Order: sequence, then C-alpha cells, then structure tokens
Amino acid sequence: MIGVRVMTWNLWWRFGEPERRRAAILAVLREQQPDLVGLQEVWADDDTNLAGWLADELGLHWAFGAGSDQETWRVRVDGGPGLRNGVAVLSRWPIRADKAYDLPGDPSRAALSVLVEAPHATIPLVTTHLSVLSGSAGRMSQLDWLARHVAGLPQDGHPPLVVGDFNALPDSDELRRFVGELTVGFVPDQRMIDAWWFADHGDPGYTWDRANPHAAAWVVPSGRIDYVHVLLSNHRAGRVLAVHRAATATIDGVWPSDHAAVVADLSE
Repeated sequence: MIGVRVMTWNLWWRFGEPERRRAAILAVLREQQPDLVGLQEVWADDDTNLAGWLADELGLHWAFGAGSDQETWRVRVDGGPGLRNGVAVLSRWPIRADKAYDLPGDPSRAALSVLVEAPHATIPLVTTHLSVLSGSAGRMSQLDWLARHVAGLPQDGHPPLVVGDFNALPDSDELRRFVGELTVGFVPDQRMIDAWWFADHGDPGYTWDRANPHAAAWVVPSGRIDYVHVLLSNHRAGRVLAVHRAATATIDGVWPSDHAAVVADLSE
C-alpha cells in the first residue's frame, strides 16, 4: 500500500502561455494526487501566488520561498516589479518551520526547507532549483551546502527528502558527491537514495525530454535532471516503493511545462 506520494516538478515560471498552462498544471496534480509536492519556477506577483492558487484548488497546505535576486528573472519576461520566481511546497498535512535560503553563488536560486506534520511522522522536506549557467563547479558548492543542511535536519521519525531541478545528470561529479554512493560524499557517512533507481531499468526517466517541443527548442539533449532523493536510514518509513514520470503529454493541446515531473511512492 502506498504510504506517501512525493512529487517534484519545475513549472517553467511565466514562460510560454502561463494562464493556459496553469489549468494544465492543476489537471496533472489532480490526476497524480500527491501528498507532498516540491515545485520550482513558481511565479508570484502582487495579486496571485501560483502555489497558493494550486493549494486552494486542491485543498492543500503550502509554503513559498524566493531568492533575494529577482531581477535576473524579471528581465526575461514582461513583468512588473512585484513579480517573483521561487520554489514551493504543497502538502496534504500542515507545514511548519518553513525557511527559504539563497543558494551559494546564485541569489536568484533558492532552497525551501520545511517540516511537514504527517499523521505518522514529521517529514523534513527541501525543494530547490540549482543553477544552470554556473556549471558543475557552481552546483558542487550548492550541493555541498544542501548536504550539510540535510545533516542538520531532524531524522528521528522520517528520513529527510530532497527534491528539485538539479540541472545536472545522475553521473555528473556533483550528483555523485551528493548521493555519496560512487565517490566520497560531501558529508561523511551521508547517503542519498535516488528514487529513480527503483524505476524500470529500460526507462531513462528523462525529465528534460526533447519529445516536449519546449525542451527540443534548446540545444541540449534529453536527460534526467529532476530528482526525488531520500536520506538513507534505518527507518521503515520513507522507503521507495515505486516511481514514475508525469506531465509527459499535452492537456487540451497545451504542454503544462517544459519539464516532466517525478512521482515517487514511499512507505509510511
């Protein structure tokens, strides 16, 4: 039996047709029925927060955080001074202790850390969106910070979850250091389980997929760059039972995002 369904998804901010895509995003979330969602490239302005709107429509709790440098994002779209790009958590259960942090070396990118009060345990969850232009070295410092942040989270009831758009492939130097399985990790004895390890071995799990025309418009190839990670622990809760992609097709003629989502079912 599924205990907790966890989802991560980059929502492509205000690019494309954001108002048409908003309905498609909501449709995907209704279909998947996640308990916990980490979102990236969430837009907010003086009147509306996309995460808040989705939470209201779905009857969920929510939290939002943004980096201190918003001008980097605003100049890319037609938006007023109140427009923000951030990360968010949607949750079936109450959220407390939410706090947003600038990522090292790139204050336009944030990590949002929360504690979710699920019926069976307090679940620490971090959602983040790593830099794309800083290259492997920049992401290395960001994941070093993230690993150390995870080490400081409570781990007595449920292993921490780290989800997001990492803008890096699974065999990259920075991901291998973060996972800590194929090389020395950032934090001694800390190991992260990549939920996609439990997928069908024939499925590459591309979340940046050139089958999506918005991804195909870029020069980079298809790849798996979005992740659900679970801290390796002795807890019976938080074990990966199944994993799949979502948002891999159009809805009413609209691609919800340029990214596919990752959905992982965990034990409770």
